[in-house]
Amino acid sequence: MQNNLSAVLEQAGVVPVLVIDKVEDALPLAEALVEGGLNVLEITLRTEAALAAVEEIARHLPDAHVGTGTVLNGDDIQRSVDAGASFLVSPGATGSLLDAAEKTEVPLLPGAANPSEVMRLLERGYRYQKFFPAQAAGGVPMLKSIGGPLAQVQFCPTGGVGPGNAADYLALPNVVCVGGSWMAAPKLVQAKDWPEITRLAKEAKSLKGQ
Repeated sequence: MQNNLSAVLEQAGVVPVLVIDKVEDALPLAEALVEGGLNVLEITLRTEAALAAVEEIARHLPDAHVGTGTVLNGDDIQRSVDAGASFLVSPGATGSLLDAAEKTEVPLLPGAANPSEVMRLLERGYRYQKFFPAQAAGGVPMLKSIGGPLAQVQFCPTGGVGPGNAADYLALPNVVCVGGSWMAAPKLVQAKDWPEITRLAKEAKSLKGQ
């Protein structure tokens, strides 16, 4: 199942991690990001509007890959799948979460923060993992160290990743993409400043080539 995820993550570069409070903002926000070259979008399940936002984007914006983040249990997985999510992201991993994920066709990007967690996920077949919280868990030096003995794992670092350090992460051979929210900051969404979000998305997209 993670094979389906690999192609998406490898072309993503930067994945916007979005907290959407109003459903009416979902589509114009997604359109602004896609116009800027970022078409892999993570909608966190932190607001009541999140699942409706996923449905709206999945229905009206076929050029976008929209997934859910902050997936914590089997119920979150089922609700995400029902809403049309094409991938799932979790900040960590529990046995029950992984068991539930293995019963669905929608791929999961589970979170890990240290070598033991990475190894446990690798045992269950997860070659693509979220490294979270990236900066607090050791950042670039930690990922460099993990990459020695566990070179077969590819990471999407999230948490404390921004325009000042995203390129450093993307330069690592075991980083497939990064996740961040800076290109869609709440104040920009509240102001409905879609042109500025598109501009920041274009800048973020260019980071992968640096």
